[in-house]
This record gives sequence, C-alpha cells and structure tokens, in this order.
Amino acid sequence: MVMQQSISSTSVRKAPARRHDRGRLMQEAAMLAPAVILLTFFLILPFLLSFWTAMTNQPLVPRPTPVRFVWFNNFIRIFQDDLFWTALWNVSRFTFWIIPAQCGLAFATALLLHQKLPFRNLLRGMFFLPAITSMVVVCVIWGTLFQYPTGPFNQILGFLSGGAIQPIDWLGDPQWAMFSLVLLSAWQAYGFQMIVYLAGLQGIPDELYDAAKIDGANAFRRFWHVTMPGLRPTHVFVLVITTIQAFKLYTQVAILTQGGPKSSTETVVHYMVRSGFEEQKMGYASAVSVILFVIVLIIALIQRQLLRRFDV
Repeated sequence: MVMQQSISSTSVRKAPARRHDRGRLMQEAAMLAPAVILLTFFLILPFLLSFWTAMTNQPLVPRPTPVRFVWFNNFIRIFQDDLFWTALWNVSRFTFWIIPAQCGLAFATALLLHQKLPFRNLLRGMFFLPAITSMVVVCVIWGTLFQYPTGPFNQILGFLSGGAIQPIDWLGDPQWAMFSLVLLSAWQAYGFQMIVYLAGLQGIPDELYDAAKIDGANAFRRFWHVTMPGLRPTHVFVLVITTIQAFKLYTQVAILTQGGPKSSTETVVHYMVRSGFEEQKMGYASAVSVILFVIVLIIALIQRQLLRRFDV
C-alpha cells in the first residue's frame, strides 16, 4: 500500500515537470522561429534555386524558347573556360597578399591602441572609420590617388625620389593593378580586424603579465609567451574571416578596373556578375555561384577544424 502511494506521488510530481519541459520547448521554438524563417527564405531557398538554375539554360530576360535542363553542362563549360581559371588565380593571389597586409596592419594598430595613450578612444574611432565607409566612396577617393600620371601617389613618389621614379600607371598596368587593389582593400577593411584584436588583447588577464614580470621576462618575452598564445583563437578567426572576404572581391574591381587590364584583376564574383547580367546567362552565372559557395564552404569547414584544434 505504501509502495503504491509512493508511485502515485512520484507520477504526480513528474506530470508538472513534463508540462514544464513541453512549455519550455515551445518557448524555445517560438524564439528560434524568426531566425529559422529568415534563414530559410534568404539563404537555404536561394541556394536551392541557384543550384536548380545552374542546371538550366535560364536567361536573364525570358525568351520565347522554353528553358531546358542542361544538367552539368554549365559546370563543364566553366571549367573549360580559361578566364574562369584566371579569375580564380587572381582572387587566390589577392587573398595571399591581403592576409599579411591587412591582418598585419590591424594587429600592429591594435597593439598600439591597447597601450595607455592620450585620446585612445578617439584614435580607435578614427582608425575604425574606413571600415564603416562605403566601399564605393573609398574607391572613388583612391581612384583619384591612383590617377596616372599626375595623381597624388605619383607626385609623392616623384618628390621623394627626386624624379628618379617614373609615374606608375597603378590601375592600367597589369603588374601594378592587383597590388593597387590590395593596398586599397587593406586600408579600408583593417579596422574590423583591429577591433577583433583589441577585444582579444583585452581578454588576456593582467595577472599573466605581472607573473611574467616577476619571473624576469622582458617586453619581447612577455609578448611572445603571453600575448601571442592568448591571441591564438583571435588569429584563427581573423585569418579565416579575411580569407572568406577576400574571395568575394568585387566592388573594387567593378568600379576601378572592370577586370582589366588584360584580365589581371578579373575575380570569380566579377566573372559571375558579368556572365549573368552583361551576357544574360543566368544559368551559367548560377553555376559559378555554386562553385564559389563550395569554395567558401570548404574554408568554413577548415575554420571549424582549426577552432576545434585550438579548443575554442
């Protein structure tokens, strides 16, 4: 009899718990619903539609002839197009150059602004300003700086060299065009990485530096054995994010070089947009977007593995 009463009392206690769990699950589902809906309509469905369009000969403007499936012909044509491989090589080269330039500048600036300087917050805002400036505005300004042969950069080089250095066609010379875009992009976007590095520096406990001083470590040893290990997750995050953003290079190319000169600044995104809107081959352009998605996905998976490795 006592056992039956205990069982019944236990079941009575479990019933409100189950109702509470069910209510909590419904509350969590309601909170997740807006994000899931937005991701579905603006990320998942567009990708599925892009993959479907990549299998067709869909034009930009509807034509009398019906749209038909071409299956993987668009992908085959892309891989057989030398311009696509040139664009992929150019964006890889841009990524290889922009990572040390942009991340190095951001890291050095963050180390400087982490010190107890007068007007430190004002300086942080000034250095971060280019990152929130429209890329179109930045391109117009830098286009003036790059102007050949009487632009400010050429004037400065001529003055410093006493006329020994001839004016450089920054955007019209295939040897300098991509380098010019690297300079522009590194200056415009390094502020974001700077803020990330500042957050990482502020997350390192001061006690570690105090302990290193007690052990007799000089400034370089404190930097190498305390700062660098403490910023390891930050380095990984900045490296991967910069790589992903570099592969999506488009605005600078569209405004300043249009892929030239001699396709030296052609990128995958510019190649995709030109195929879709200028040549009106939406199916072909969708196939390029799928390939770019796969590239970015691979980079994201590498990021995930790196974060696991460093226990982030």
